[in-house]
Amino acid sequence: MGERYTSVNGLRAETSGPVLRLTLDRPDRRNVLDDTSMAALVRNLEGAATDDGLRAVLLSGAGEDFCGGFDIVGRNAPQENRPRTGSIQRRLPVQANRLIPLLLELQLPVVCAVRGWAVGIGAQLAAAADFTVTARDAVFWYPFLRRGFTPDSGSTWLLPRLVGPSRARELLILGRRLSGEEAADWGLADTAVDAGDVRKAAEDLVETLATGATVAIGLTKSLLNAAPDNDLRRHLAEEAYAMELSSRSPDFREGMRAFAERRTPDFGGR
Repeated sequence: MGERYTSVNGLRAETSGPVLRLTLDRPDRRNVLDDTSMAALVRNLEGAATDDGLRAVLLSGAGEDFCGGFDIVGRNAPQENRPRTGSIQRRLPVQANRLIPLLLELQLPVVCAVRGWAVGIGAQLAAAADFTVTARDAVFWYPFLRRGFTPDSGSTWLLPRLVGPSRARELLILGRRLSGEEAADWGLADTAVDAGDVRKAAEDLVETLATGATVAIGLTKSLLNAAPDNDLRRHLAEEAYAMELSSRSPDFREGMRAFAERRTPDFGGR
């Protein structure tokens, strides 16, 4: 299944068993994203969506930082082929505005490991992951207004849902920087640990998720993400549909056998 995943300058994509590891890889620039690495992230996640051999995704950064945001300086540097007017409006739908929904809609659990800086789209990647393990001294920062432009990548939609409207205003309008420990307290991350323990904590979590009932995990993720936009009756109907699907899976039958035999289930991800 590895042939469907592509590494490019700034992004490494590797599979190890049932786990897809996506590593932002420009450590000398705090792993900033550009058009090439952003497009590769989208392609790799699209591939993961239909890969029956995968059971979890790990997103991390090379070196001391997770992601310093998008390389807007490089995009706007003086050059003969500088983007023409309207470039942002044309590019966003196939870049950040495609990437964040992919993370939210992917029916695989996504774990994000954050050390150092998580800026702009980097902070949004962490926010959109299902589980984010952060270093206590990491820095989450949305500097859009400090640079004179408005937020993107769904931050004005996702942040109020995660941290509440008041705190979202602090992050987006006042540009407050959050430590990793504060991010966990606010609900922007799930677990804060010492910087040296981030990788192990994230790998342990990925291993746990990659041995779970993958179909049921994916359907539960979809239900959780859909809940804020559903009324109760609509959501109960969607829960019933998800239960119908999950109860037809081999993992459901294994779960029932394990329960009857009083043992730990051995889920195959089917």
